[in-house]
Amino acid sequence: MFNYIGRLQSTHLGLLSSSKLQHIELFQNISTKQFSSLLNKQINLENNYLYKCATKTKQCTPSLQSLSGACRSRVTFAKFLEISKNPPGTTNYHHLYGNFLNKRTISQTYKKMAPILAPKVKLNNGYEMPVLGLGTYESKNNEGEIAVKHAIDVGYRHIDTAYFYQNEAEIGKAIKEKIAEGVVKREDIFLVTKLWNIHHEPDRVEGACRKQLELLGLDYIDLYLMHLPVGYKYVNEETLLPKNEDGVLQLSDVDYLDTYKAMEKLVKLGLVRSIGVSNFNSEQLQRVLDNCEIKPVTNQVECSPALNQRKLTQFCKERDITLTAYSPLGRPKPDEKKPEFYYSEKTKALADKYNKTPAQIILRYLVDIGVIPIPKSSNPKRIEENFNIFDFKLSPEDIAVMDTFHTGERLVPFNLIKGQNHKYWPFSIEF
Repeated sequence: MFNYIGRLQSTHLGLLSSSKLQHIELFQNISTKQFSSLLNKQINLENNYLYKCATKTKQCTPSLQSLSGACRSRVTFAKFLEISKNPPGTTNYHHLYGNFLNKRTISQTYKKMAPILAPKVKLNNGYEMPVLGLGTYESKNNEGEIAVKHAIDVGYRHIDTAYFYQNEAEIGKAIKEKIAEGVVKREDIFLVTKLWNIHHEPDRVEGACRKQLELLGLDYIDLYLMHLPVGYKYVNEETLLPKNEDGVLQLSDVDYLDTYKAMEKLVKLGLVRSIGVSNFNSEQLQRVLDNCEIKPVTNQVECSPALNQRKLTQFCKERDITLTAYSPLGRPKPDEKKPEFYYSEKTKALADKYNKTPAQIILRYLVDIGVIPIPKSSNPKRIEENFNIFDFKLSPEDIAVMDTFHTGERLVPFNLIKGQNHKYWPFSIEF
């Protein structure tokens, strides 16, 4: 069982107690698909062996207490097999499974193994950012908390939220619980949140950030973004979309440069490690670069095969700034078969070629063209699916196929701002 099955090498098991199992090293250099196949074979072999053991000898392996100290700390399969064949005790306790009638399976223990993590990109200030993250927009009423916990278990270390999402308390709670469980350390998590548009006045920036830290229950934020270059009129903390009696969104004329300079102070205070912007066009970004003291590390914008942001990505790359992609899957609508790039036969053909799903092809495409996607999901299966893109790469020819979906059409054009002809509406130029 633990010797060789295919490419699986024999390794050691470490036993914490008679009821707990900890893997020291179990699988190395093996893909998820290969692991699943080996896992099923291994479970079948073990179940068959234990069944014979239980029916022929009326007992399983000895209790942990009957093993020597050396065996308690590490038991190789050879030792496991030797003890199992010649059990010195009469108990029906199995040191790997516990009670045979309620035995653990390797699949249960697998969940405790260290997951595969996303690669990281080094930011212009030396910090590192995972190239795939979990978006949490519209994840409320504990949905965000559940999603983040599962995502961390799967291997996500980059979590994206915002004051506007109204779920920062849930996100922070999930992160803290995973830290308390020992699954991650605080420094393992790259947490992104955003300054909302009602807080653009420079004297409101620090207070807004401190409130968000309080909601999150954390000591610092890894990356703090200006959500939009356009400010909104401040009414109170609860009025996130201030409108007049006619339903018109009330905007402000605060210069985003003044807002950004106030954000720079947050870095100096140690409240945030990195700062950046969101929904900025190239001219707005250049204006920040020409006047800033602390360089933005990313520009988070809508980006998908339909709006692949090739030109803006290149612009950012030349200035050592990353581009983060929200709505990377185009918010699929199965009933309408939209967006076209998600349901296209071309995408399906690539999915078949790589034995992946259309979503995985799309996310891999974005990573391959130098973008950091943050797909939003609260569905456990899709959270896992979206993350499982690091065991393949698209060929240049297949990237070219995905490039054909670019139309420049936006899902999020900020029409409430556009309709007022605001000077900082970001989409008046190509990129």
